Amino acid sequence: MLKTPYSRFKWVAFFEGSSFLVLLFISMPLKYLADMPMPNKVFGMLHGVLTVLYLFALIEFKLNYKVSWKEFFIFLAASLLPFGTFYAEKRWLRPIGAAHGEA
Repeated sequence: MLKTPYSRFKWVAFFEGSSFLVLLFISMPLKYLADMPMPNKVFGMLHGVLTVLYLFALIEFKLNYKVSWKEFFIFLAASLLPFGTFYAEKRWLRPIGAAHGEA
């Protein structure tokens, strides 16, 4: 399942994007509307670790699949937007995987 740079990047992107959504739509409202800061601390740390893993997985993916710098920066920018990693996976990552027989 995680044997190739493609699959590692795909799964790290999924978890990074999911943690970002949990942070934005669950833990931040809990912090500011319900005065519950602990979920924000936990998911903030988790999201930070996953963001670093995303960057490492993206670099490994770029080096192994000859991804252009433009695509690299698109994937990087996608991690900064809510739902961005999911859109990038569907729009750009799947075609690259299919071209290499990984889909």
